[in-house]
Amino acid sequence: MAAAFLLLFHSACQSGEKKPPQAERALREFEGAYPLEARPLGTVRTFDIVAEPTEVPLIDGQALRVWAYNGQVPGPQLRIRLGETLRVRFTNRLPQETTIHWHGVRLPNAMDGVPHATQKPVQPGETFVYEFTPKDAGTFWFHPHVRSSEQVERGLYGVLIVEDAEPPPYSRDVVWVIDDWLLDETRQIFPRFNTRHDLAHDGRWGNVITVNGRTDEVLRVRPGERIRLRLLNASNGRVVAPDFSGLQAKVIAVDGMYLREPIDPSRFELAPGNRVDIDLTFNQLSGEPLRVVDRFYARQPNLLASILLEGDLVDTPAFASPARAHVPAWKEGLQVPEHHTFRLNARGGGPLGIEWTIDGKAFAGHEHAHEAGLTLKQGQFYRLRYVNESARLHPIHLHGMFFRLLARDGVPVNEPFFRDTVLVHGREEVDIALVPTDVGSWMMHCHILEHAEAGMMTMIDVEKD
Repeated sequence: MAAAFLLLFHSACQSGEKKPPQAERALREFEGAYPLEARPLGTVRTFDIVAEPTEVPLIDGQALRVWAYNGQVPGPQLRIRLGETLRVRFTNRLPQETTIHWHGVRLPNAMDGVPHATQKPVQPGETFVYEFTPKDAGTFWFHPHVRSSEQVERGLYGVLIVEDAEPPPYSRDVVWVIDDWLLDETRQIFPRFNTRHDLAHDGRWGNVITVNGRTDEVLRVRPGERIRLRLLNASNGRVVAPDFSGLQAKVIAVDGMYLREPIDPSRFELAPGNRVDIDLTFNQLSGEPLRVVDRFYARQPNLLASILLEGDLVDTPAFASPARAHVPAWKEGLQVPEHHTFRLNARGGGPLGIEWTIDGKAFAGHEHAHEAGLTLKQGQFYRLRYVNESARLHPIHLHGMFFRLLARDGVPVNEPFFRDTVLVHGREEVDIALVPTDVGSWMMHCHILEHAEAGMMTMIDVEKD
């Protein structure tokens, strides 16, 4: 790891371009933040995944017509250990072409699942094999990158968990997949997608919120248990802010990456695509069910799930929090001139009537390859800025790289963690910093899927220095 970083750092320093001293110091501080290379152990975990239309008992147990991975929503939960290789034989039995994107996973560019940029779309009846060794342990997920605003809304998503080589000895490891559904008067998925209303606002917000496909999710725990709770927001557009008040709760990981130290989860905004891991210890013996409520809009709280304590007291696992990663502070990051400012806005026109743009350009669909909107050099430190010229929300997601949030509206932010998705509020300016480590053509887009479908996507090329 150290040798690989030194080689990368030496290459960056020898590029001939004069670097600000703050950037050079930031690059040194980055050393050891996360692995530069995968370390395959030789073990291959093979899964078969089929995408097809089906009918499953969801929401309140009613039969819901969906598109699903392996006949279930959420899709299959894939678990491997760090160092193991994931092999997925994917078969498309949908009436549309599709792909699988492995959200948040640092992997070879050819496995990223972006049509015409990293692979050809998988046509109906075809099979494609995804194979890679993740570089990081953490909570990730997978979903289509073709007509995502429709295919994800119909139920195509699943969770990929890459466990630590030696997982912390929690009592249990639990996953909550949060989603919302727009149902029509027949209690089926509303069949019109990318409506003018959704495009002009913050995407498609449903009228039913579920956790693991149900509105009545209950986590039953025994007093003394210590649980790792992994949350994923798989919604098209809805942002949630889970309230864990009254619980002994700490955030230990964001977007799959461990924090420098655990933090309080209050008011954490879980935008579409975001994940957060919570360390929960239950010292209470019994009591009323504990309610976990979404308070993103304070005047419209939404029950997400309940936690019920029952049974006999068990011993609480005692171990140090796994949130002790090396996360650079980059206190001088804002002194480095921004390399590029992305301007986010909308205009009338295009095939959907509204185009969402990055730097005045709307991504013209996934039917062909596109030129990169930005080129970065591997192993260099960059500060990028997002200026939201619209009044709408935009969770910006980067493929193939993690970044650190530096500031909102020029005010420094001290987040002790990396991200792959950041929520940019209306009329807000956001500064981030990153060191791209993986060569390839990587997508950047708004993870409000209707905004992305209407053009708020671009490519970032990472080249060897």
